[in-house]
Amino acid sequence: MRYGIMMLLIFFGFFVEAQENYSTIAEKASELMEEAKDEAGYRKAFDLYEKAFKIFPESIDSEGLYSASILASKLKSNDKAFQYLISLSSVKGDGNSFPGWNYILEEDAEKEYKNLLSDPRWNALKQQTEKYKTQFYNELQEKENEFYDVNKNNLKEIKDSEVLYRAIRNFNPYQPKKDRDYSIAFKINDTVKTSFFIHFPAHYNPQKKYSLLFFLHGAVRNNELIDYQLADWNLSGWNRYYKKYADWNDVIMVFPRASKQYNWMLSDTGFFMIPEMLKQIKKTINIDDNKVFISGHSNGATGSFSYLMKQPTQFAGFYGLNTYPKVFTGGTFVENIKNRSFINFSTDKDYYYPPNANDDFSKLMKGIHADYQEFRYSGFPHWFPQFDESEVAYQIIFKDLKSRERNPFPLEISWEFDDERYGNIDWIFNIKLDTLSKKANWHKELNFKINKWLAYDDHDSLKVQNVDKKAFDFPRKSGKIKAEYERNIFRIETSDIKSLSINISPETVDLKEKVKVYVNGKLYFDEKINYNHEYLLENFFNTQDREQVWVNYIDVKI
Repeated sequence: MRYGIMMLLIFFGFFVEAQENYSTIAEKASELMEEAKDEAGYRKAFDLYEKAFKIFPESIDSEGLYSASILASKLKSNDKAFQYLISLSSVKGDGNSFPGWNYILEEDAEKEYKNLLSDPRWNALKQQTEKYKTQFYNELQEKENEFYDVNKNNLKEIKDSEVLYRAIRNFNPYQPKKDRDYSIAFKINDTVKTSFFIHFPAHYNPQKKYSLLFFLHGAVRNNELIDYQLADWNLSGWNRYYKKYADWNDVIMVFPRASKQYNWMLSDTGFFMIPEMLKQIKKTINIDDNKVFISGHSNGATGSFSYLMKQPTQFAGFYGLNTYPKVFTGGTFVENIKNRSFINFSTDKDYYYPPNANDDFSKLMKGIHADYQEFRYSGFPHWFPQFDESEVAYQIIFKDLKSRERNPFPLEISWEFDDERYGNIDWIFNIKLDTLSKKANWHKELNFKINKWLAYDDHDSLKVQNVDKKAFDFPRKSGKIKAEYERNIFRIETSDIKSLSINISPETVDLKEKVKVYVNGKLYFDEKINYNHEYLLENFFNTQDREQVWVNYIDVKI
């Protein structure tokens, strides 16, 4: 009996040993390091890192080298510290880790390595690390230059407006790309930069138009801007299914980086980023203008919803996993969804937005006949994309994306806004508010109450809390437009609007005939429209849109 028990324990011991890998040992070492308060604690963590390095040398990563070098420094084992620092300095970045030079040259490095500063090897290490950093950025710049390389165009040299229009519609200055993955720096203002990471399908062909999907990350409050990104940061882990199905469906993926100050949810100072990134991408990549989409998780899903509410013109459809369907920078005008579509994937254990509120939101969407779908998954928390069971959501996204196209010239438009930066939707633009006028009878506020919310208690258990809050806020007076066109006739109704402009396309009107515009039931305009050469060219350069091409416009004052 004892022999049997002994053999079982020996077998179990081997089984546990076999289950150990670099990640599990390094994770335990990291926990010990965090808990350590004295030399003995640091020694235990350091020895565990060294064990991981010895058993799994092929798995050594930046985080492990970084932590081991700090521990060695604390233990005043300078030779070991520099051994790991030298290895770390040349690492280009892996998993969710930064390139090695970043750890050594960051602001807090001299505090963490204070025991090494008097060692002459420290300055030598920093000099070599600066070279690695320079090399890293030089390589990034070379790839970025190649990414933006296109054939020269002659659009400005074309003098005939109709010829220019056809040239824009067939515009293709694109070249093949050497790689599938690019990290591109993006200028926010004169002093602030961020980046976006773009992933191509295999065998990108510049003669073919591609669908494009933006993924907006969550936790914008806890993220920082960074002027470069690495492939593993975006294409693995929670995003693994985006990569899988984008590759299967020849979809280009774009991953922007936001922060607490510059983002797509909490602040309008960063809201311009996605449309501007798209414009830059269209200059160098053959994108199908009618198949550009936005998706996101958590704060990113709220961002996707916010672009639908505030700036949907360039996009065909919107998706969100664990969405909070609300605009946080102004009013949430849910009828704007009728211009596009939204698919939400919710879970019943989500603290971010409660199931009962999702139910009421779905009822509201059904009531206004919006193109809205919700898929509920039971038993999953807010971090649903972490689980393999989330794969079905991505299958739904890419199935919808494959079949859905933007209509660049919708016959009907309904648009409401409270910030003139977002007074544009398809063929209506430059709308100005009249906050002193009386609201039209048909201009109604849509909202509902939320009385239950899920929240974690002190024991990390999810509990139902009673709340008393409105789903949406309306901090400012809004204006609204209802517009339609058919056979050269535009009919527009306005509420709290003082002026607007109507874009004209040969795809929407017959330029040989008069165009009539009725505003609030009265004939406002009844003339022929010609090509406006300067506007045609300027508008294309501003949008890079080869489908929604405008040749002139009509100004309307209410």
